[in-house]
Amino acid sequence: MTHTHTRRLAALALVALFAVGACSAGATPSPSSPSAAASTGASAGASASASGDASASASASSEPSAESMEPSTGPVSGEIAISGSSTVQPISQGMAELFNETNPDVAIRVDGPGTGDGFQLFCAGETDISDASRAIKEEEAAACQAAGIEYVELQVAIDGLSVITSTANEAVTCLSYADLYALIGPEAEGVDNWNDAEALAQQLGSTTDLPDAELQVFGPGEESGTYDYFVADGPIAEFAEDQGQEEVSRKDYNSSPNDNVIVEGVAGFDTSLGWVGYAFAQENADTVKLLEVSAPDGECVAPTPETIASNDYPLSRPLFIYVDKAKAESNPALAAYVDFYLDEANLTQVNDEVGYINLESSALDETRSAWEGR
Repeated sequence: MTHTHTRRLAALALVALFAVGACSAGATPSPSSPSAAASTGASAGASASASGDASASASASSEPSAESMEPSTGPVSGEIAISGSSTVQPISQGMAELFNETNPDVAIRVDGPGTGDGFQLFCAGETDISDASRAIKEEEAAACQAAGIEYVELQVAIDGLSVITSTANEAVTCLSYADLYALIGPEAEGVDNWNDAEALAQQLGSTTDLPDAELQVFGPGEESGTYDYFVADGPIAEFAEDQGQEEVSRKDYNSSPNDNVIVEGVAGFDTSLGWVGYAFAQENADTVKLLEVSAPDGECVAPTPETIASNDYPLSRPLFIYVDKAKAESNPALAAYVDFYLDEANLTQVNDEVGYINLESSALDETRSAWEGR
């Protein structure tokens, strides 16, 4: 098998084979998603029902075997359309390549425009799987429900959102949440020197000495689940709310939906600042430096496989795929691909290859039970 790294996966996604699944008509929405259950009453009831099915399946077989996740009918053919998170894209692309070794007649397209854009396509019935670096939002779940699209939420890995700078930047090693808000939040608009953010950061509790150096910021745009996790729904937004700000981030930074473009921007400017998924940062550790991060009242912690898996790193987060349940029933290739995706050996191989953190066996069992109980 030819192993593929993150840079190649991003490029391969642009030339992958095209396939768009048809939207299932007349389905009664009942998303099998804990996040959707928290969103609306209707979604909650449906999700509870799906959870009950999953529990029944788990009771029958509390620890699904690896063999139970493999297609039982041999090689299949067909088309699969996947879109969404650029962070999760390398996992789905790597899995597609591995799956195609034994199922060469399945055309799989994997795009990575961002989690938000992916959910728009998914809830419009244009894709079969939506990659996501955050849980589905209430309004996205409602859009799927209105379109009659039932889905199952499946966690497939753990990521540590990584704050990065150039390897040439020796002045910065750790940033607190207060520092990050002062550098990236709405009050940082127009700040083009690290030190100009220091007064606000210290007012918010930081003790970091920020350097007198030019600042350029690179990060994902608002279509990205990474942006949502870190900025719109994360520590940056929490500070913005406390500060009485209507906006959640500065608008004058270099944004891109492509993690490789962000990494290249950070690497190309000596005193840069940016944030991407751990796999992309680690893959480029020769040109970008992964910074330690400290949450309020916490110590500086570097992102490593161990600290991410243990949640000691404060920006650890789950990664998901969302599967259209009706399409999985009508498309044997799709069902076989997800079975293959959730096989522990396959998932471990691909996660190790692209640089994300594997789920513990018990967590993967929960994911597989949710899929089996759909």
